[in-house]
Amino acid sequence: MMHRRSFLAATLMPLAARDVVASLAHVQGSPQDVAADESYWFRVQQAFTVDRSIVNLNSGGVSPSPAVSLEAMKRHLDFSNSAPAYAMWRVLEPQREGVRARLARAFGVDTEEIAITRNSSEALQICQFGIDLKAGDEVLCTNQDYPRMVNTFKQRERREGIVLKMFPIPVPCDDPKEIVRRYEQNITAKTKLMLTCHVINLTGLILPVKEIVALGRAKGIPVIVDGAHAFAHFPFAHKDLDCDYYASSLHKWLFAPVGTGLLYVRKERIAGLWPLMAGAMEQDADIRKFEEIGTHPAANALAIAESLTFHEGVGPERKAARLRLLRDRWADRLSKSGRVKLLTSRKPGLACGITTFAVDGVDPGKLVEHLWDKHRILVTGIGHDDVKGVRVSPSVWTTLDELDRFADAVEDAIKKGVK
Repeated sequence: MMHRRSFLAATLMPLAARDVVASLAHVQGSPQDVAADESYWFRVQQAFTVDRSIVNLNSGGVSPSPAVSLEAMKRHLDFSNSAPAYAMWRVLEPQREGVRARLARAFGVDTEEIAITRNSSEALQICQFGIDLKAGDEVLCTNQDYPRMVNTFKQRERREGIVLKMFPIPVPCDDPKEIVRRYEQNITAKTKLMLTCHVINLTGLILPVKEIVALGRAKGIPVIVDGAHAFAHFPFAHKDLDCDYYASSLHKWLFAPVGTGLLYVRKERIAGLWPLMAGAMEQDADIRKFEEIGTHPAANALAIAESLTFHEGVGPERKAARLRLLRDRWADRLSKSGRVKLLTSRKPGLACGITTFAVDGVDPGKLVEHLWDKHRILVTGIGHDDVKGVRVSPSVWTTLDELDRFADAVEDAIKKGVK
């Protein structure tokens, strides 16, 4: 039997979290005005149960969920466990369709074009393995694409004899036209598929996806878009990209539970894309064939709905404005040091919440270790051939004080060195 205290905790905690969320949407003012309203963001911060004993500046890797999402997932898990074959398969799984519809609405596409996956890697590999290629066919991408996606094509190289062709892009990059130009100059008669990031994970650079997609379409080359770091990071919809294939993780900037992602496939392309795990022939033109992964939890997918509500309550424009304010808080300060170089452009439209920097004379890996060991500040070391630095990605739950402590620690490291 549940004790009274346990019952109150189980019922009042979600209500308190919902009260926080409900208060967010009614604040007036421009996104820029709200971005600087610390009383507003204090309420946003209280919607999360983050560990304040550390300074977590790696929300680009994986983000905590707001309490409302976590509580929703717990409720669904508890109900699932009561009688899984009934509760999970007959009651909860059909509710997935409501989540699908809301994701489609948020992206501005048809409900029958969205599959709910476990992460962006799964969604991308559906496309990377699912498009037919033959020996000698070339696949084109930058050398800054995500390593797992590069390895996916390298496996097809070893297994099927396709050819992966990669090219460098500038760091930092201030001219999106240069990215398009480099794609175009590397296309050959053998190019049969292209991969492009929406946001480069190494630096946070936002690529000109619509122009790259248009280039591929004009030459009859399908383009897969890796949106792992983009969805719910800054405002955009499908019409701003006009792509046929798009994949994203929802546990990053949408703050959905870990193990959630989405795949968009234009309706007329679904039948021609093989699923990663086999579906029935009758499913050939059904977006749900990409969700055929066997027994899986319903709770994670259903809790996406709470994260969408939270994201919409905060407001995409407000959120992006806040992320840029947080970025500028530390970047403006560290840029004053003659030894700090930003590896991410801050020109409008080229980046948002993710920025990478390097310190002249300081090994980025050692700086990352120093910040954690001495200050309990979590950042990401980047050791790519073309990008060696420290990636910083705060989020809406980050406080200004935490960013100031981070800047203090880096300045101290520049002055005194790191071991």
